[in-house]
This record gives sequence, structure tokens and C-alpha cells, in this order.
Amino acid sequence: MTTTETFHIPIPVHVDETMMKEHFLTDVSINSVLFSYHDEKLHVLLLRLTTSDHFMLPGGFIKKEEDVDEAAIRNLEEMTGLDQIYLQQFYVAGNAGRTCDPNALDAFKKFGLQKIEQWLTDRKVSVCYYALVNSPELQLKVNEAIICEIKWTPVEELPPLLFDHQMVIDKAIRRLQLDMDRKVISTYLLNETFTMPELQKLYEAVYQEKLTRSNFQRRMLNLDILERLGKRHDGGSHRAPYLYRFNPSKIEMVLN
Repeated sequence: MTTTETFHIPIPVHVDETMMKEHFLTDVSINSVLFSYHDEKLHVLLLRLTTSDHFMLPGGFIKKEEDVDEAAIRNLEEMTGLDQIYLQQFYVAGNAGRTCDPNALDAFKKFGLQKIEQWLTDRKVSVCYYALVNSPELQLKVNEAIICEIKWTPVEELPPLLFDHQMVIDKAIRRLQLDMDRKVISTYLLNETFTMPELQKLYEAVYQEKLTRSNFQRRMLNLDILERLGKRHDGGSHRAPYLYRFNPSKIEMVLN
């Protein structure tokens, strides 16, 4: 991303462990995998700590008075400014050895967070969500002293990640693949109208494999959720493709 995006880290710099325990649940946190589809690739949003070469997923803590889903929604609203994002819980990361990554802990210490070192190093179970963003052009909130880089990265080109976030992303992709037809979530990743080749490219990006054109078209039409519109004419000499859109009433029947 090339604009001046920012990101909100839900840890005030001048805090102590008593303050954290007063306001947040001690042993549970949130991680969010934000997906966006552009340039014919599936991307995930990553953050890099100022003093580290490693990237990580967005995340946050759960206030004591919040439901878990409410905390996930709040974290995303604080980060993106958007209040209408598709959000799906898909995994709970809670391996016995799950503690703060040493690379991250060294970075946090340099930010003056020694007073909550024990808080950061204690094992935390993380409730994981994936979110779908139609456009990568987001204006995000940031503490520039802590986060020095934010970028949408193709899922097949991920850099080294902190914590167990590579595993979390892998699981998010597998859940996304399962939900493509079952929950018709491609509606959240495409424009309102699209051609069949554009829809196929999205599926190929999510499934990370090439699909046969005729089989894919038959599969999508058999779902009976598409409405065919007129042809897209761009002035070229090639045959104009048909435009489609998802039929809201049909989608509602599929989801119910």
C-alpha cells in the first residue's frame, strides 16, 4: 500500500500490568486475517514492527464487558474505520506452547512496554477471525512508533511471520475455500457486476489452482445464484462477454 495508512495497536505505550488486567481479559485475545482480492490474487493484510524484520496479523484484546464477537468487530472498526465488514470466526489458536514470540517481545521492550512483559509473555488463547474487504484502498489507523509497514501481500508470497500466524493464515485460507460456495462469500470480494472469467479468476486465486473453464461455468450456473445481464462492450473486436451479478433472493435461499 502506498498511501499513508495507519494502524491502531490496542496497547497504550504507558500502561502497566494492573491496568491491563483491570480492563481486558487476561488469557484470551483476537487475531484477524483480512483478505482482499485484487490484481487477480488473494491478498492478506500484514503489519511489520518497527524494530523487527518479521510481519504479523492484526490483533487485539477483549474488554471485560465485551462478547468475543463484539471485540473482533471493535478491533476491525478501530483499524479500518469500516462498520460493515464480513467477519467469520474460524479457529481458536491455543497450543500448549503458545507464548509471545521472542522477536516480538524484544520489539515491545524497545517501545517501553517492560511493565507488561509478563502480560505479553503469558500464554494466550487467540480467537481467530477472517474478514473480507472489497477494496485494498483502506485508510488505516497506526501508531507509527510501533508499526513501520503495512501491506497487502499475496498469500503465495508471505514473508516470515511472528507467533503462529503462518498456521493461522493457512487455516483461514482453507476455511475460505470451504465457504466460497456454501456461504457465497465471493459477493464480498467482487464488484457488483462481473464476467464469468473474472469470477473464475477469483476462485482460482482462493483455491490456488487452475480451473477448467467449462467445468467452472457449469458448476456456477448449477448453483442457481447468478443473474445474467447484458454483454460488456468495450469497443474491442473480440466477442463481448456476458455480465453477471449475484441474485440476492437466490443467495438468501442458499444461506437459509
